[in-house]
Amino acid sequence: QVQLVASGGGLVQPGGSLRLSCAASTSGIIFSIGAMGWYRQAPGKQRELVATITNGGSTVYADSVKGRFTISRDNAKNTVYLQMNTLKPEDTAVYYCNGAVGRTTYWGQGTQVTVSS
Repeated sequence: QVQLVASGGGLVQPGGSLRLSCAASTSGIIFSIGAMGWYRQAPGKQRELVATITNGGSTVYADSVKGRFTISRDNAKNTVYLQMNTLKPEDTAVYYCNGAVGRTTYWGQGTQVTVSS
């Protein structure tokens, strides 16, 4: 079993920045995590892709966040980050991380990001 723990959410004013982190861990065996990503879900809306990154560093971004968000990872720590700049009220959502181990995708618990003045 793999656990992903997300952190770094909070309340920020429009135009501000936040950095989310998501660390993957497991008890016992050494594992290698493949692609990791961030998704978000706003109230009343479906969960949507924010950004993904492969273990080789290739990235994909949603059009709505291109140029403002940056996804990165530390493979040695099995951790993925999401640097969010120039935040807008429409970025308000619960942000979830995920990661692939073999054929299984694991999800973190979500962290709330609220952008409001």
